[in-house]
Amino acid sequence: MTVKSILEAKGHDVFTYGPNEKLADAIKLLAEHRIGALVITNGDRKIVGILSERDVVRVLADQGAAALEQPVRAVMTPKVNICNENHTVNEIMEIMTNGRFRHLPVEKDGRLDGIVSIGDVVKRRIEDVEREAEEIRAYIATA
Repeated sequence: MTVKSILEAKGHDVFTYGPNEKLADAIKLLAEHRIGALVITNGDRKIVGILSERDVVRVLADQGAAALEQPVRAVMTPKVNICNENHTVNEIMEIMTNGRFRHLPVEKDGRLDGIVSIGDVVKRRIEDVEREAEEIRAYIATA
């Protein structure tokens, strides 16, 4: 199972935001769409960072309400782990586990192509396990 198959099922839509926009507006977008991260891109969909709920919590704990007026670039995580459509589910699980994050942007030809969340990965793994269990039951029934 690959990232490509996940994106084929869920789509390539990603909520993005500009690095010079206010943090307060980014937080509104996270809340409105009930998402845990925004991929920060420049005008040509080149990934320049990611803003997660953890980034927001850290800066608010450190700076309080004054942080809301800062540009996203001051708060985002600039070093973004990415994957491509050929990564397997097991590979992205390892990347997410080792990095301790829940969202992994997908890049194609140097541009943002989608995003995979830990929820997408868990859903896919559960589907795989259920399919395998059904195949084993069918095999046993015919033996």
